[in-house]
Amino acid sequence: MGWPVDADARELITKPVLVGRDALDNRPLLDLRRPLEHAIVKDATEKDLEAVRELVRHLISLVETGDKKSKVRAVVGVPTGAFRVNRHNLRSAMAGLADSVMMVSQPCAVAYGLEALAHALVIDIGAGTVDFCVMRGRYPTEEDQKTLPNAGDSIDTRLMKLIRERHPDAQFSIHMVREWKEQHSFVGEPKNRVIVTVPIMAKAAEIDITQEMRSACESIVGPICETLTGLLVQVEPEDRVKMRNNVILAGGTSLISGLPQAITKMLRDTGGGRATAVIDPVFTGSDGSLAIARDASASDWDQLSL
Repeated sequence: MGWPVDADARELITKPVLVGRDALDNRPLLDLRRPLEHAIVKDATEKDLEAVRELVRHLISLVETGDKKSKVRAVVGVPTGAFRVNRHNLRSAMAGLADSVMMVSQPCAVAYGLEALAHALVIDIGAGTVDFCVMRGRYPTEEDQKTLPNAGDSIDTRLMKLIRERHPDAQFSIHMVREWKEQHSFVGEPKNRVIVTVPIMAKAAEIDITQEMRSACESIVGPICETLTGLLVQVEPEDRVKMRNNVILAGGTSLISGLPQAITKMLRDTGGGRATAVIDPVFTGSDGSLAIARDASASDWDQLSL
């Protein structure tokens, strides 16, 4: 989210606020805010809450029917480890924009959309968190769910640090690093070299960041495998084989090339199993949230005061 920084910027932008790619493309002109960090309201300051409101307002505008009497019900995906205060901040930010809201854990939404409600272990790997959920055919308990704080954002930070260490004269931003990761991320042996163009002094230069990309992306593999193993140990012995062979990866960061194979290798090394990525990792969770909304009873919704 971004607001024009001054009168000149407002004259050029012609909009009160920009969202998403528009905001990134015009970031020198904007007071740029990323309202969610680790998938929750960042600091719960008034500006951060307003950024969340603007985001929700933008999303609602995309689906408005024009009927002012229609009710807005919002399903919000949250990390499995989101604390009560974080949920309260999200509800507060949405008051006045939605009539009712339902908070669901992100991997549960994925599982619901895939109808993988039993004998499945879902891992939703997003920007801010990695969220795990064991699906046993009933609503998951707290013991069935785990959250890791290091996900896509931590890869960006690590990649930026590694490149700076090897190429101290190169000039680049975290936004450039994130785009490189989204285009070239991988784990395991590289299929191709990762070559990017950066300014060095007054000239454009090509640098090889293959090893840095691999190291940064693989930094999340160990913690994911360790947490996955810990959850599988808690599964009833008679269900463990089915669960190990139905590990589902979702979320934007699951697009890292070779990640399902790396997790599958770990499972095989510790007794067998298989990890697969969903066909549409970006939208599977929202599709599941829509299915939850359609199936929910009136008592499932929290009413928001306007």
